[in-house]
Amino acid sequence: IGYAQSYVALGSGDGRWEEETDPGVRGIDQLLANASQLGKGLGTKLVRALVELLFNDPEVTKIQTDPSPSNLRAIRCYEKAGFERQGTVTTPYGPAVYMVQTR
Repeated sequence: IGYAQSYVALGSGDGRWEEETDPGVRGIDQLLANASQLGKGLGTKLVRALVELLFNDPEVTKIQTDPSPSNLRAIRCYEKAGFERQGTVTTPYGPAVYMVQTR
């Protein structure tokens, strides 16, 4: 079906979040593997569940992600799950929409 992952953003080592100083910040990524799964709310459910799981840890202060500006489905999914756009950032993979959710 797909996957979801989270990681400590501080020192992630992939060229992202290099200015992050808070060890409580988590980055997330996920993927629905089959196009037939799109548009059914599964991504939103997945992101909401991941956020809930991460915020069960009292040390997690913020969750962030950075979808491509052209990935409107992902951006809308994150918004429905409670993320807010913070602006556009440059990543090693090109421009991205920086989105966050805090407690």
